[in-house]
Amino acid sequence: MAEDLRSKNYFDDRATREMAKHLASPRRTLKENLACACRILAMTGQEAGLAGQISARSDRAGAYWTLRFGLGFDEATPDDFIEVDGDLNTLTGSGMPNPATRFHLWVYEARPDVQSIVHTHSPWASALAAARQPLVIAQMDMTPLHDDCAFLAEWPGVPIADDEGVIISRALGSKRAIILAHHGYLTAGTTTQEATYLSVYLERAARMQIRAQAAFGPLTPVDDTLAREAHDYLLKPSIVNSTFDYWCRQAEAGSAAPLAGRPRP
Repeated sequence: MAEDLRSKNYFDDRATREMAKHLASPRRTLKENLACACRILAMTGQEAGLAGQISARSDRAGAYWTLRFGLGFDEATPDDFIEVDGDLNTLTGSGMPNPATRFHLWVYEARPDVQSIVHTHSPWASALAAARQPLVIAQMDMTPLHDDCAFLAEWPGVPIADDEGVIISRALGSKRAIILAHHGYLTAGTTTQEATYLSVYLERAARMQIRAQAAFGPLTPVDDTLAREAHDYLLKPSIVNSTFDYWCRQAEAGSAAPLAGRPRP
């Protein structure tokens, strides 16, 4: 009977084809995706007052969309995003960006593959950051971060100047996430959906690590080969996008503030 077992590649290829056929995402604008991402971050407990930022590349070269400063993730709508240039001057919309968004610019400069960035001071990832602890990939749901989560051990201070952007972008390197000691975390995705997906799973991974270590002591990392396999599977665009779509539906259903545009204060 064992001789009849089909390889994992067979099932991987089959699942990939079927997901491409059956998991279609709704059409959204970039600003709609950014607003959904903000609501997801709020729904998953990742707001920290006005400390977090989200951004995405604009179609205009050297320009970016970000949530205007003064709003929380839980109240963001598509109309609340402004387009800024490479020195954070507002090009489209009204208002100003969060000054700490400046370090995003350095990541974009260093990483042409990055299209969207999320940074927050979420509770569990910030607890790891406070303890100066890198992420340990010890369970399957952590594997989207396997060999993809850097660690910056020294805090360079509030990231409103150029130096912090240089330090953080260099520490991130080619990875999609980083834990910033004494600070928080950053995720860098090829889409807003991917950056958000990584953010939610990074916060969950940090929570799992802290709880498991408190109960059982040091963790045993997942086997490298198996973790890499799971990383690649769980970051398939069809899985990332369908998960994002589900979270969007959850966030909108549970919010009193609609995602549609609303009058500006």
